[in-house]
Amino acid sequence: DLGPDGQLRNGEGSRHDDDVSSLRAKITVLEEELCKSRQDSSEHQNLIRKLENELKDLKDQEQQVKQKTTKVISDLLISVSKSERQEARTKVKHDSLRLGSVGVLRTGTIIAETWEDGQMLKDLNAQLKQLLETKEVIERQRKLLKKRQNGGMFKQLLETKEVIERQRKLLKKRQNGGIANCNYVKHPWLFHLAVDKSDGTDSESGAQEEDIIPDEIYKSRLASIKREEEVVMRERERYELEKGQLIKEMKRIRDEDGSRFNHFPVLNCRYALLNLLGKGGFSEVYKAYDLVNHRYVACKLHGLNAQWSEEKKQSYIRHAMREYDIHKDLVHHHIVRLWDIFRIDLDTFCTVLEYCSGKDLDAVLKATPNLPEKEAKIVIVQIVRGLVYLNKRSQKIIHYDLKPGNVLFDEFGVAKVTDFGLSKIVEDNAGSQGMELTSQGAGTYWYLPPECFELSKTPMISSKVDVWSVGVLFYQMLFKKRPFGHDQSQERILREDTIIKAKKVEFPAKPAISNEAKDLIRRCLTYSQADRPDVLTLAQDPYLSYTKK
Repeated sequence: DLGPDGQLRNGEGSRHDDDVSSLRAKITVLEEELCKSRQDSSEHQNLIRKLENELKDLKDQEQQVKQKTTKVISDLLISVSKSERQEARTKVKHDSLRLGSVGVLRTGTIIAETWEDGQMLKDLNAQLKQLLETKEVIERQRKLLKKRQNGGMFKQLLETKEVIERQRKLLKKRQNGGIANCNYVKHPWLFHLAVDKSDGTDSESGAQEEDIIPDEIYKSRLASIKREEEVVMRERERYELEKGQLIKEMKRIRDEDGSRFNHFPVLNCRYALLNLLGKGGFSEVYKAYDLVNHRYVACKLHGLNAQWSEEKKQSYIRHAMREYDIHKDLVHHHIVRLWDIFRIDLDTFCTVLEYCSGKDLDAVLKATPNLPEKEAKIVIVQIVRGLVYLNKRSQKIIHYDLKPGNVLFDEFGVAKVTDFGLSKIVEDNAGSQGMELTSQGAGTYWYLPPECFELSKTPMISSKVDVWSVGVLFYQMLFKKRPFGHDQSQERILREDTIIKAKKVEFPAKPAISNEAKDLIRRCLTYSQADRPDVLTLAQDPYLSYTKK
């Protein structure tokens, strides 16, 4: 309040001064705190910058270490791969001396490759020829021996006849002299028994033995020759097997030498290509190493022909992308994983697959006469499990191209189904009859069921296509031949309606297999699609179960 003279009263002025002083003191404190905070903030910012710089340095160091590590790993892989390439070529050169090699045959202006047999086959043929010649000589000796034996028997018969005639004359003479025994008169043959049997018996027995022993020797030698022939024939079979493997390896090396990816490139800054595994029509498959996840993979390089029209290129890319879309989400123990896909250049792209270090089933069947039922069964069980997974998904999948080349084995012998290039996605609205087959003519005919060859109308297919293929695979593993059209080409199968006529499967007498295995094959190869089980029904077959009852 103001006094009469307009001045603050003393008490009130004093309080006001105290408030001002207090506020000024607070301001001073706040300013000091602000200054301190700014100083602390500056220190914190400096610390942050320092830490950021340290983090950047650490990241740079980590990147450098990572690059160095990757370089070391890559260099080691390349070094090992180069050694493997050299070893492979040295082995081919060495095996060529033993097994044979590819030569060039010129006929006028035409140059063609021809196979020149190696020393192994020449030696085997020489052994076989020598055995056959020895066999012929022994057979001739046996014929001569039998001829001599027959001649000796004829002579012996003549001599016996003369003896009998003399005995008859002697008998008559004795009869005329009245000294004949009545029994001898009634039964003259008793007289012959009364003759001293010791005369010449030992010599005749010895003569027979002298004839029998040489024949037994000849028979024993012929049996030995037969065993030797069997050994040589097995060696020839082994030669044919090794020759096939050698030719395959020669082709692989030739393809590797001609590949534009044979210089160990790192694709997509991640996949180090190593050695060529194989080459198809428009693709090459390399063993590679994933430098990020540190695992071996298989890189399938798809090359578009530069001469193709743009429309054909786009069609091929669409087909490959469709396969990728089907395959990418499949995660199962018995299905090969698809890890990645990327473009290399305008005409080349790559799909990255799980690497299986074992052989494929086709190579296994070529390397063995036939699989025992127990081994063939476990392969089929694994394939069926993979198919069950495909048929329990929300979008069911028909593989449509099950064949030995599309069944791979990993290092532990686990079977895995691969190649979904011809696979069909069964739409949700597909009825019990299945879906229409729109790609008729595609596939491998030996392994496709009769309905796929229906020409009068658009075929309807289901997972029963894969069931038929399973039956063919099982039969082939057990008997080393396909049940229908084994020696026929695809063109001939189509021309002669081989599969359409395949109404009943026949089983060879050997090797013997269980009735349960035969029944399973018959069910898989049921001619009528309506009567054939689907994948899920087949999987319930007791024969495919290992549960103890």
